[in-house]
Amino acid sequence: MRQIDLSRSLPQARIPELPNPYFGKVRDCYDLPDGTRLLISSDRISAFDQILAVIPWKGQVLTQLARYWFDATSDIAANHVISYPDPNVVLGKRLTILPVEIVVRGYLAGTTSTSILTRYKTGARVMYGHTLPDGLRDNQALPQAILTPTSKAFDGGHDEPLTADEILASGLLTRAQWDEVSAKALALFARGQEMSRKQGLVLVDTKYEFGTDVDGNILLADEIHTPDSSRYWIAEGYQQAFESGTRPPSFDKDVIRSWVVARCDPYRDPVPDIPLEMIEKTALVYIDAFEAITGQPFVPDTSGATPLDRIRTNLTRFFTR
Repeated sequence: MRQIDLSRSLPQARIPELPNPYFGKVRDCYDLPDGTRLLISSDRISAFDQILAVIPWKGQVLTQLARYWFDATSDIAANHVISYPDPNVVLGKRLTILPVEIVVRGYLAGTTSTSILTRYKTGARVMYGHTLPDGLRDNQALPQAILTPTSKAFDGGHDEPLTADEILASGLLTRAQWDEVSAKALALFARGQEMSRKQGLVLVDTKYEFGTDVDGNILLADEIHTPDSSRYWIAEGYQQAFESGTRPPSFDKDVIRSWVVARCDPYRDPVPDIPLEMIEKTALVYIDAFEAITGQPFVPDTSGATPLDRIRTNLTRFFTR
């Protein structure tokens, strides 16, 4: 079994020599004077609108996995990436993020309050502007992929379900913007499902974030088809799990979500500390995910005294003081 060095983690990337910081749930970002942005992926793991734990190598896995998908989908949607100055870091175009998060779902699945399975189990049949039939079972494939957009929550707020009509009526997006992002999201998801299928995987659902550059062009931002933004199942075990009513084998962060939900209501109760064995298991899940999705070995960058020390060295040329 692969051994995980729990000391090689990046809980944060607070670098005072870099200008204009913005610290998100899992990324620490800096806006540079030339109009670009450094996005540093930490090893923090977020769910239920809070940070649950720090998972070694998670930031490098996500950055490199997103790189794999950005390269594989650039013909469908232009993206924000300029370069990768470190395995955990993207130098990207600074975008104005559109206030709508585009979620595409191919199955009746999920555990969060905004998931269609959670809402379906409460009796809802009309959601996100779609009407779902009665009689669907947990984790069943939908007749076709659907868009389930949410409001983009900034500064730790909660995402709220939206319909296309609500997006347009409220002016969150123009008709042209909605038409473009919805078409690109469905095309990206189709590409993701096709490539994943060849690797023996099921891309169940995912979210996309888009933003506009200084010229008003819409670019794909954030990350794409990673275990943080997407749900994957192992295709070989799906049918048996579906027939038995159990959760299909997966390597997304539902591993930790499920552990938490089994012990508390994370929206109401304090979340218990995540044990070390669960942290190690989750780190292996992320690494296994990278290798299964890409078909390439994961090579951790162990240079530097710590991951933060390595990142500081690689970003020295961007220091402003």
